[in-house]
Amino acid sequence: MLFNSYIFLFIFLPITISIFFIFGKYKNKRLPIIWIVFSSLFFYGWWNPIYLLFIIGSMGANYIFGRSILRGYKKKSAKNKYLFLSGITFNLLLLGYFKYANFFIDNINVIFNNDLYLQAIVLPLGISFFTFEQIAYLVDTYRGDSKEYNLWEYCTFVSFFPQLIAGPIAHHNEIIPQLNNDKIYKFDYRNFAPGLTIFFIGLFKKVMIADKMALIAIPVFGSAETGYAITFFEAWIGVLAYTLQIYFDFSGYSDMAIGLGRMFNIKLPYNFNSPYKSTSIIEFWRRWHITLSRFLRDYLYIPLGGNRFGNISRYKNLLLTMFLGGLWHGAGWTFVLWGVLHGVYLTINHLWRQIYNDNYNNKYYTFISWILTMLSIMIAWVFFRAESFSGAINILTGMFGANGFILPEYYQIKLPTLVASLVTLLGVSFGYVSYIINKYDFIMLIVLIFSVLKLPNSQEIVFGEVSYQGIIFKWKPNLLWALFTVLITVFSIMSLNRVSEFLYFQF
Repeated sequence: MLFNSYIFLFIFLPITISIFFIFGKYKNKRLPIIWIVFSSLFFYGWWNPIYLLFIIGSMGANYIFGRSILRGYKKKSAKNKYLFLSGITFNLLLLGYFKYANFFIDNINVIFNNDLYLQAIVLPLGISFFTFEQIAYLVDTYRGDSKEYNLWEYCTFVSFFPQLIAGPIAHHNEIIPQLNNDKIYKFDYRNFAPGLTIFFIGLFKKVMIADKMALIAIPVFGSAETGYAITFFEAWIGVLAYTLQIYFDFSGYSDMAIGLGRMFNIKLPYNFNSPYKSTSIIEFWRRWHITLSRFLRDYLYIPLGGNRFGNISRYKNLLLTMFLGGLWHGAGWTFVLWGVLHGVYLTINHLWRQIYNDNYNNKYYTFISWILTMLSIMIAWVFFRAESFSGAINILTGMFGANGFILPEYYQIKLPTLVASLVTLLGVSFGYVSYIINKYDFIMLIVLIFSVLKLPNSQEIVFGEVSYQGIIFKWKPNLLWALFTVLITVFSIMSLNRVSEFLYFQF
């Protein structure tokens, strides 16, 4: 079931919230928790009921592993390490089979010229997210950093539907303690109203912005895969559109997840904080997919040794962590290269800081840093979005002008003669191009670029004090914000003419 669907908005969500707070009036607080678990499983099973067996089996096995490891920790059992490794292996094998089996078979066939065949495996939605959450739980339990939870609390932590499909990757100690607070079972407009607002802001981002940007990016990347020589302007339009698409798609989902959590009086961790304002790749990864960055740092980079054994080891661990982070995003070499690129970026960024200690601190240095950061991010996005290396190289070739600077022929007629001549002198020619945006799409690109760079993000507006050039954007439960919420809700619902998945659903 998708957040951006009529069945979710008008049937599932109202019924789930209503019964949750009705059950919350009873003394037995296990009732609303059980209701949330069954509702979340129904939400998950709507896509493909057969995979309910998978998520239920995963939760059950990890819960048993967790309790056994905790008891072994308390008894200081020598066998506890083997039990812990068995739990981690169980999760990795499940993830490896469903997500990477076809990928590995295909590569083995290419390398050894074999014809091994494995029927295409349908990837269960959200497998990467709830598997990582449970791996973190097992690691924390082995370290003695978790408590003994009951089954329903644990299942709520893993399956809570706002975060189930595409994150955020929550920690057990962020969610389960909240379930023991009786206040969350009572309807509270102070949580519900801002939660509803940020939910519909997220929906607006998805259907009114991200899906519109997709319509610009798809033809450009599609043409690149056919071998068509993408020109400079086509390439930049396509890459800019995708850069904005994934920004508003992912931030829209993050807003909706956090908003849904607040409606249930549950605070989910922030996962997105204006990453395109970053002036370094290090800062970018502190702002983009925050909970994934935290997981990779705490459960991969630091256990590998982090920076404890010198700079060479540090950079090796960075590269390995980002390599695996890229592979986590998708079973394809383009995703792996995307991860490796970011590993290289981070290594260079740390080397630069080590040598120069960021002594340059003025507006020109900051601007140049931002330009280099965004250019690096966009080059990496090309590999993230492209379906093949050849398609990605085609786009990059166009971005750097190797396929020419061509504008549509009708521009030559529309432009004043002097301007057309000047443009020609600058190396721009007029001719056939496969795709070019109209002026309204161009204006939309400019407005969106301005908004992501200069305006506060939705979480800052709704949950934090924010001012911008003297104008207070802070959300308040008043008529003006009510009208704003109604307006974006109406526009969003009217635009639900086709179901489109969130980009991170495939991961």
